[in-house]
Amino acid sequence: MAAQQRLPSGEKLQALRDTANRLRIHSIRATCASNSGHPTSCCSAAEIMSTLFFYGMKYKADDPGNVNNDRFVLSKGHAAPVLYAAWTEAGYIAESDLLNLRKIDSDLEGHPTPKLSFVDVATGSLGQGLGAACGMAYTGKNFDKASYRVYCLLGDGESSEGSVWEAMAFGSHYNLDNLVAIFDVNRLGQSEAAPLQHNFDIYKSRCEGFGWNTLVVDGHSVEELCQALLTASQTKGKPTAIIAKTFKGKGIPGVEDQDNWHGKPIPKDKVEEVVQVIQKKISNATKLCPELPTEDAPVVDVSNVKLSTPPSYKLGDKISTRKAYGVALNKLGHGNSHVIALDGDTKNSTFSDMFRKDFPDRFIECFIAEQNMVSVAIGCAARGRTVPFASTFAAFLSRAYDQIRMGAISQTNVNFCGSHCGVSIGEDGPSQMALEDLAMFRAIPTATVFYPSDGVSTERAVELSANTKGICFIRSSRPDTDILYANDEKFEIGKAKVVLKSESDKVTVIGAGVTLHEALAAAKTLASEGLNVRVIDPFTIKPLDKKMIVENVKATGGRVVVVEDHYPEGGLGEAVCAAVSSQPGIVVRHLAVPRVPQSGKPTELLELFGISSSHIVATVKAFVLGN
Repeated sequence: MAAQQRLPSGEKLQALRDTANRLRIHSIRATCASNSGHPTSCCSAAEIMSTLFFYGMKYKADDPGNVNNDRFVLSKGHAAPVLYAAWTEAGYIAESDLLNLRKIDSDLEGHPTPKLSFVDVATGSLGQGLGAACGMAYTGKNFDKASYRVYCLLGDGESSEGSVWEAMAFGSHYNLDNLVAIFDVNRLGQSEAAPLQHNFDIYKSRCEGFGWNTLVVDGHSVEELCQALLTASQTKGKPTAIIAKTFKGKGIPGVEDQDNWHGKPIPKDKVEEVVQVIQKKISNATKLCPELPTEDAPVVDVSNVKLSTPPSYKLGDKISTRKAYGVALNKLGHGNSHVIALDGDTKNSTFSDMFRKDFPDRFIECFIAEQNMVSVAIGCAARGRTVPFASTFAAFLSRAYDQIRMGAISQTNVNFCGSHCGVSIGEDGPSQMALEDLAMFRAIPTATVFYPSDGVSTERAVELSANTKGICFIRSSRPDTDILYANDEKFEIGKAKVVLKSESDKVTVIGAGVTLHEALAAAKTLASEGLNVRVIDPFTIKPLDKKMIVENVKATGGRVVVVEDHYPEGGLGEAVCAAVSSQPGIVVRHLAVPRVPQSGKPTELLELFGISSSHIVATVKAFVLGN
């Protein structure tokens, strides 16, 4: 019988206790050396980490990123020193390196990041780790069909976050019996006690109410923790929540279970005294070794993802870019078996339903829980197991901004499609209109922002995003618009397209999505009046093709009009302004949605908010005439 299937011997139980106390000592010394950190949060979790890393989990200690290893997510990321200490006990990190915690030249940062091979997702913004763990567990069970299990350690304070309960609902709905969430209930938060303190009946009833197998244990008893982990490994059909009663600062005299010690290292003149107290509880220096994993995770290749067939439109045909997204996503699914799709109950509007119909086993319905959808996508992408595309209305991604931001810190490769952008969606009104999404994604450091304007460019944007590192955002529109490009048109990230050009152009007009089509309509009107303008499709807003824009604007007398279905702040207009800011003699006119909009027909709203073809015509005329 494998070690994972039986309780440890008395000798090993003592070794687990000894290991837990060494984890305390490592954490205290590391935070003292950095003069910052959270030793009390580490000490409450010491037995949990000891039993997890040297009884519950199976992994190769010398190969932390091995695809067969069990996964661990430290959702309470401020307890990073105890994670680093665990890998020291496992032999992967030198004990001396712990004293470089939080230093500028050390990868042992204040909160875990994937700079470290044993960290799959960055944590520290609380409430997000369990969602990512759900994505890993879903991937392990349904895509990899492998033996590895997923463990997530949460703090009790972060259980006030709604995203935790979104993840709890997800985990039980999909019967993720390879997932274990451990709540370190140490009673004390940052500024005062956590709301439930040590009321375990409520913790238990909440977790059970969300459909989890729930166990309440003494979090400082390695015997009870081992029994709970064994029970979790034998539970089928539902995930397990272990509610561990602990005390913040456990083992530190005068600090244990006392308020006002969150995020404070032990004073330097007290450290050795405290260490000696804990050291006396250690029987011997025996180092434990984890059990090796079952090597049954499949080989996965997520490189060179291609559309199964090229675009096949006719010039002048009409299709919305949101529908073209669905067409392209379906083609990617046929082209690579590791492409997956997630949606937040909007699949019949984002057209991700086209993917679901052909690949139901690779589609994850996340329901109306966008924060968790993003975290699940990040978990699915971890260790390069899948190529995830997550879609919803672009406006609703704003509530998941923190998850997206943390995705960048996690170095994740997740693709987002936000549909129903701008006032052009029409009658649904402002709550459904994304008018700040470009600003949001432009501010994400690893993001590539696509804004395709027809079916051909949309399909190529989807294909490019699948092969681009970092976060990708594809902004899609609701109205049907003309096909502008030939099916064999080549698209590149950071390369704009000059859609209309003559030698006598007086103004450059830049639009994207629906406003590119308004710009072309305006150009036709202006040409009939003897005034030619140049029209540019940026294709990507980040990176923007600065060189092409500057060259063309200079060729049209330094005059440029930018028109966008977005608020003025942070969108295409400000991107263009930044691109030309160092160039003398360039003047920008910016047309954007100036205030909170309202319901109406798309054409009415484009006109009302000053981004229609008629407004472009008027702006160009005034520009050229000097008004």
